[in-house]
Amino acid sequence: MKNPKRKAPFIGAGTALATPFSENGIDFPALGAMIDYQIGAGIDALVLCGTTGESVTLTEKEYDAVTAFAAEKIHGRVPYLVGCGSADTAQAAAHAKIAHKNGADALLVVTPYYNKGNPDGIVRHYHLVADVGNLPLLLYHVPARTGVRLRVDTVCRIAEHPLVCGIKEASGDMEFFAALAAALRDTLTLYSGCDALILPSLSLGGGGVISVVSNLYPAQTAQLCRLYAEGDTEAALAMQLRLLPLIQLLFSDINPAPLKCALALRGMCNGRLRLPLAPVSHTLEEQLAQAMRAFE
Repeated sequence: MKNPKRKAPFIGAGTALATPFSENGIDFPALGAMIDYQIGAGIDALVLCGTTGESVTLTEKEYDAVTAFAAEKIHGRVPYLVGCGSADTAQAAAHAKIAHKNGADALLVVTPYYNKGNPDGIVRHYHLVADVGNLPLLLYHVPARTGVRLRVDTVCRIAEHPLVCGIKEASGDMEFFAALAAALRDTLTLYSGCDALILPSLSLGGGGVISVVSNLYPAQTAQLCRLYAEGDTEAALAMQLRLLPLIQLLFSDINPAPLKCALALRGMCNGRLRLPLAPVSHTLEEQLAQAMRAFE
């Protein structure tokens, strides 16, 4: 018997928010302004401390401070998700506890990377993090970064935990997305983790996207999802295709390096990255500037 559909943390577009850095740590004024910009533009949810937020470079003190600050700034205006994945289950569980303490509405947990785990270990990893975090939990599947490709049967086993409510699917494999939808869409909410595939994901029963491009254009990304939900598939397609040139540039180098460059061009942060990420080329910077001018 299938589990009943679990409540989704959000439907529509959630932004995987970049983390603005100062010379000495976190640029909290910029982070606060970015949060207000997103909510004012009509974004459906915010995700802090994910891949785009360079979470693996944050110290424990910074992780605690960023998640606490974001919770206070968001103040319940939109659902608030926190990335807490790690190659180490104990570390992921510790981050889940911090996220819970600091007011997260849900957790986003990437598959364990480097120290990969076999299917049994991965299932136990997710169940333990869910138990400790005691919040709705989204899996995050991004094999290009983690070296781990989940099987549908493994996701089904993970989904036996009642707090597991969705998956961010960022493999870019639409056949796999379709297989997940066939097996689990009556239980979990499926989100696209690929900005170029928002519309195809929605057409397969997806509930929305956790997006990079929405850092720059939250209103348009959210509108794409709403147009599809309202049945205006032609307008949704037009928006997907309008965003596509910029999306392609944002992923032409390692995320979030192009995004940080674009945010700096927009005056939203200083563009600072943490190693091993390095600034993009001058050529890509010019291409981003031109694409944003064309979009606007």
